[in-house]
Amino acid sequence: MESAKQAANYVSETVQGAISGASKETNKEVAKDSNANVGTRLSAAKDAVGDKMDQSGHNAKADAHKEIAKN
Repeated sequence: MESAKQAANYVSETVQGAISGASKETNKEVAKDSNANVGTRLSAAKDAVGDKMDQSGHNAKADAHKEIAKN
């Protein structure tokens, strides 16, 4: 039962990491867009950094759940 719970947590964290990664890429593109105003670009750059941190955290948690599920 615990293994199944850890597997579900692994899937959830993996999906959340992928979502954060996609958001990061979108924000990076907005930050690079010379047609966007400076405030929008700065906000997007800040959000991209936050998304990268979220992505790293979710990926680390996914790895931990995967390891626990193996045992």
